[in-house]
Amino acid sequence: LENDLQDIVALVRGKVPKQVRKTLSALVTLDVHARDVTIDLNKNQVSSDSDFQWLCQLRYYWENDDMFVRMINSTCEYGNEYLGNSFRLVVTPLTDRCYRTLIGAYYLHLGGAPEGPAGT
Repeated sequence: LENDLQDIVALVRGKVPKQVRKTLSALVTLDVHARDVTIDLNKNQVSSDSDFQWLCQLRYYWENDDMFVRMINSTCEYGNEYLGNSFRLVVTPLTDRCYRTLIGAYYLHLGGAPEGPAGT
């Protein structure tokens, strides 16, 4: 994972078109978060799919030709939304907490209105 991340960073630092740079920057943001989560799961010796630290992660599952998003005890059908090629917020423990709260609220047919730096 670290080598892949360094390869993408090298591409971003090179001479690439603006749209490609934006795409690669988004990939770096997501890959850094994936690396950090993987290191944390390994450090905490998470080895079961029922471990709370694993269940807290945003996970995607294919079931009978449909895709579902799961986090903690919430399951929602994936909407195949396209957000465009845009800037991505850095994923921090706070944004992870926002995701957990919002997907839980959505699962319970409630809503949410994040506000501030993590909610913009």
